[in-house]
Parts: sequence; C-alpha cells; structure tokens
Amino acid sequence: SSDSSSTPETTTAAANTAAKPTAVAPAGERGETIGAQHVLVQYKGSSRAAPNVTRTKEEAKKRAEEALAKAKKGENFGTLVVEYSDEPGAGQRQGRLGKFTRQAMVKPFSDAAFRLKPGEISGVVETDFGFHVIKRTE
Repeated sequence: SSDSSSTPETTTAAANTAAKPTAVAPAGERGETIGAQHVLVQYKGSSRAAPNVTRTKEEAKKRAEEALAKAKKGENFGTLVVEYSDEPGAGQRQGRLGKFTRQAMVKPFSDAAFRLKPGEISGVVETDFGFHVIKRTE
C-alpha cells in the first residue's frame, strides 16, 4: 500500500513542475520575439565605441537622459535616434532593431526591453555599449 500512497504525491509534484515553467517564466523566455528601436549614447571606452566618441561616461549618461526626456514628451523617436544615437547606421534605420529574442541581446538591454509594452519607452539602460533608451515597437 506504500505504492498507492506515493503515487498521488508523485503525480501532483509532476503536475506542479510541468505547470511552473509557463506560469512563472517571464515574457521572452519561451522564444518569444519583440520589436524595438533604441538610442545608444556611447562614451570613450565603451564597447565598440568609434574612435571619434570622446565624451565621458557621465556626459554620455546626461545625453541619454536628455534624449529620454524628449522621448517622454512625445518627440518622434526616429528623429531622436538621428540626433542622439552613436550607433553606426542607426539614423537610416531610425534605431530599429527588428524582431529579436531575449537571448539575442545583452541581459540588461533584454530585461528592460521585454518589460515594456508596445509603445512604451524605457528609462536609461546601461550596458557595456553605453546608455540606451529603448522604445518597444511590437
């Protein structure tokens, strides 16, 4: 009879374990993709910064905060990308990253982007590449 008493517990535990990944996994951990645009403000020494980027980390953060303030006021995000982003080619793409999975981007960027709802704008997000302002597009 010890077999019959352990069976329901095993079944319950298995059911709970099976239910948990979908119940608690944050958005994007199930291979989901989202779309976003971003402004990237780099500083001297940030990863992949062009040699002509000479601003300090503090100056870069201030510049990103300025772009964020304008974005929050409703200025066109694509225009802000052209004005503020240091990413090569960002202006032509208006900072569009296309669709991506959580794993495709560095963790701080993904964490911020996947928390947004379409149309929402992040705060200033710091990565090794510099300071980002992210707008989720889809």
